Amino acid sequence: MEKVNITIDGIKLSVPASYTILEAAAKNNIYIPRLCFLEKIHEESSCRVCVVEVEGSRNLKNACTIQVWDGMVVKTNTDRVINSVTENLKLTASSHNFECWKCAREDNCEFLGLLKKFDVENTYGEDRRYEPKDRIFNASSSIVIDSSKCVLCGRCVSGCEKLSGTSVLGFNQRGSKTYVGPALNHDIEDSGCIYCGKCIQSCPVAALTDKADFPQVEKILKSKEKFVVVQPAPAVRAALGEEFGLPIGTNVEGKMFAAFKELGFSEIADVNWAADLTIMEEGTEFIHRLNGDGPFPMFTSCSPGWIRYIEQYESDYIPNLSSAKSPHQMGGAMIKHYWSKKLGVEPKNIVVVSIMPCIAKKWEAARPELEYAGLRDVDYVLTTRELARMIKRANIDFVNLKDFKPQGELAVYTGAGNIFGATGGVMEAAVRTVVDVLEDKDMPQIDYKELRGVLNIKEATLKIKGKEINVAVVHGGHAIKEFFEILKKGKKKFHFVELMGCTGGCVNGGGQPVVTAEEYSKFDVRALRAKALYDNDMSLKIRKSHLNPSIQKAYKEFLGEPCGKKSHELLHTKFAKQDFYHTK
Repeated sequence: MEKVNITIDGIKLSVPASYTILEAAAKNNIYIPRLCFLEKIHEESSCRVCVVEVEGSRNLKNACTIQVWDGMVVKTNTDRVINSVTENLKLTASSHNFECWKCAREDNCEFLGLLKKFDVENTYGEDRRYEPKDRIFNASSSIVIDSSKCVLCGRCVSGCEKLSGTSVLGFNQRGSKTYVGPALNHDIEDSGCIYCGKCIQSCPVAALTDKADFPQVEKILKSKEKFVVVQPAPAVRAALGEEFGLPIGTNVEGKMFAAFKELGFSEIADVNWAADLTIMEEGTEFIHRLNGDGPFPMFTSCSPGWIRYIEQYESDYIPNLSSAKSPHQMGGAMIKHYWSKKLGVEPKNIVVVSIMPCIAKKWEAARPELEYAGLRDVDYVLTTRELARMIKRANIDFVNLKDFKPQGELAVYTGAGNIFGATGGVMEAAVRTVVDVLEDKDMPQIDYKELRGVLNIKEATLKIKGKEINVAVVHGGHAIKEFFEILKKGKKKFHFVELMGCTGGCVNGGGQPVVTAEEYSKFDVRALRAKALYDNDMSLKIRKSHLNPSIQKAYKEFLGEPCGKKSHELLHTKFAKQDFYHTK
């Protein structure tokens, strides 16, 4: 690797010749501010916040795009640089709607952080001669776009293109009227958006957020009129701690459960348990397809972002979808129609609240298909971020909470249920059970590491009872699009495919804590959070879903058999083609 010698603020460095000034500085802990820059996602130098002086150059240079050269001398904190950065921040602030006290990003707004660091006064924004820009809302069941918060950095537009592969977002109009949204501000609900939330995670402010439902849940808890059962997804425990200053990938399961008690939930279930249940249904369905010759490949149906993708973009493949509901929907159905009897509570008096790493789960829970006997499976979906806000608003000292473990039957889970939160986890959990069932014995292999990791598309061939089974793991809308191109070429036959709308799977879902652009360039958040789940899996005595005693009990007492009449009524659903405005 060719290296060059440069000097930044008097510090002599030897760095790869391929580095930009910003990259060279960041790798050596030299601070250069950034706003529009998001590594490998948006690197178009539009905000002019990262400007520096380069010896021999008359004009200030954008550190994020200028490549280093041998002998380069850079200064990052001269009066000229500071004045330029401050002026650019003033101009940006002039059209920003400051509602910091009620903002979803009140604790980690990158723009506010820069304004504080450079002691910026909102000179232009408070000048009555300047009119504030129009406020344009575009809201759905899962996502809200608020143009008044937008700093026009373009990170969300690039995130939508490069991570979701749908390119739903773009710049509308020109000049001072410019705003971000679907073309002509068409409703986000039928714009082709898959609700992966990569735009939210790319945004440095709160111009894009999940639709907040936690105030309603707070009111229900306060009234004490309903029996409120909470169930957290596997990935939540691997990320919630970040909202309270803990390192990325810290497993805070015990503190999370303790916080549920403090918040006043009536009972605690766990989506990990429902994930084990999902494996029983989805795994059995796959075995039935193997015995009946398809249709292949069978696609998993756990990710609502992926479901939105196939229903809108690849509806011809809907018959390939597993009919199994997603884990939290199964969990909600079982809470209301099975566990309610044990709790001694009428199903109609139960409110089920799912804590999800995913904004698409809000849309999913509202689907008309997802109810039984006139009762919704899940009443409210809160993101990990919303749960954190509830905990903070209740003045709970989260970090110092004593760990708690719920004792309810629907909180018992295996390692297989736990790894659902990572890309490849659903497939690995399914394989652990499918292999045992087909081989009719407890097989020694538990870990299928070829299904792990953050490669966009992973393929593996498994030998089960002498038969070769081709499986694949695909995550992120962009990768899904690529996979369908491979599938349509027909060069390889797949039997079972896990698809997730979010890159990295649920650990990197659109409802998880947002990391700053600087953190994004330093860590692979997906890998760190996934490690927490795999470590937990390794620590558990039971690591296969079909060996979960609570699951076995549920089938014996209530469901009968996997994919039987009762479970099909309660735990399975149907999917259908969905048009969006390009196709209408």
